[in-house]
Amino acid sequence: MKNNLQNNKSLEKKIDWQIIKKEMREKFGNDIYESWIKKIELVDEFHNYILFSVSTRFIRDWIVSRYLDHILQIIKEYKKDLVRIEFIIKNNNDSENKASNTANKKLNEINNDNVSFIKDSYLQYNRIDPNKNFENFITGESNKLAFEASRKVSNDIAHYNPLYLYGGVGLGKTHLLNAIGLELKEKNKVMFISAERFMYQFVKSIKSNEMVKFKEYFRNTDILLIDDIQFMNGKEAMQEEFFHTFNALLDKNSQIIISSDRPPNKLSRIQERIKSRFSGGLVVDIQNPDYELRYKIIKSKTEELKLSYSNHVNISEEIQKFLSTEIKTSIRELVGALNRIVSFTRIYNKVPSLPEVKVILKDLLNLTENKVDIDRIQTIVCKYYKISKNEMLSPRRSRYLVRPRQTAIYLAKMLTSKSLPEIGRLFSNRDHTTVIHSVKTIERLRREDNELNINIDSLKNKILYNQDNEV
Repeated sequence: MKNNLQNNKSLEKKIDWQIIKKEMREKFGNDIYESWIKKIELVDEFHNYILFSVSTRFIRDWIVSRYLDHILQIIKEYKKDLVRIEFIIKNNNDSENKASNTANKKLNEINNDNVSFIKDSYLQYNRIDPNKNFENFITGESNKLAFEASRKVSNDIAHYNPLYLYGGVGLGKTHLLNAIGLELKEKNKVMFISAERFMYQFVKSIKSNEMVKFKEYFRNTDILLIDDIQFMNGKEAMQEEFFHTFNALLDKNSQIIISSDRPPNKLSRIQERIKSRFSGGLVVDIQNPDYELRYKIIKSKTEELKLSYSNHVNISEEIQKFLSTEIKTSIRELVGALNRIVSFTRIYNKVPSLPEVKVILKDLLNLTENKVDIDRIQTIVCKYYKISKNEMLSPRRSRYLVRPRQTAIYLAKMLTSKSLPEIGRLFSNRDHTTVIHSVKTIERLRREDNELNINIDSLKNKILYNQDNEV
């Protein structure tokens, strides 16, 4: 029977990846194609799903969050039965065969597990990462309560219901949700979805007249994990459906776990009764990591990297302590800094000295040292262009306001760790697409206009260093 399955697979018509890439270049445009889509490699093709690889998690997450739906639609023109796209991370050529074997094993596991998805959804892909489990979640005073609460609901479903985890960007909320899903998926029907994707599926179900299916999928799960609930703002009809889904799951003792970047009472444009339901369970704050936790993380990640690149990684104790001391706000940022140093080590075949580390991490260290915030950026840009902050934040599109506004948005993107939606909200609730347009416009103008280049560098120095002198 196994041979028959293999023979059937070999008889299926394979997609022509080169033709599809050409079509994607036309669909997305040359800039997006060269920056992102070109980095996708076809690893293997199965009956109703395709396996791709990219070199980093960042590239995968960017492609998945922005282009996955369109990519799937394009490929479905050539492969009608396609319902899911999978990505693996393959960061060096030597691991190609290993990656392919691992991917095949992973896909077999995906087919057999209980993680549920909406059938034939363009958003159907497995968010549960087997590498994010309780065993490799490093705890300290700042996240211990969140860790213990997550462990508790994994052992005793509906003990805390809902469990609401909140904290800043890169502090481990998604890791904990992922770990809960991993623990429970063997014996329970688990659904792990972001609030943004819940909204997308809701709208799609309305348009396709499939709300009955939508309700069935979401209300018949045992464990519902929702990431980044703060993005479920506005959309009254969608919030109404979420409220009833939430209640239906509580009534049947299903476990609900939610993550956010703020506590329930600080959620904006979300119904009071939903916020009240969130507050009715266990609400846990994940705080910024203290020095001891940051140091434990750096030590642990360094040891992991040694196993992968034994001939290249030998980060000194001095550098490890320096990173732990200087990068304070985000675990993700801390690990990213370590990855930069490892990349430098591999490229130049030497471990950087502490002064070289300071150069490599100049932008991260500046952000931490000067505590750059968007309000300060807006104030300095308005002062430079001689406009008021009210004018900058207004909906008016006069030329003398557009350029300062775009400049401020560009600097906010370059000098802070805020996400695109967060930046948009702080510029009078502008859409994240407006933020992207502003950043691209200034980047293009900087290449063409030397005077603008000088002005932006001057503003950047003012924001980062010279807090008292005029620009």
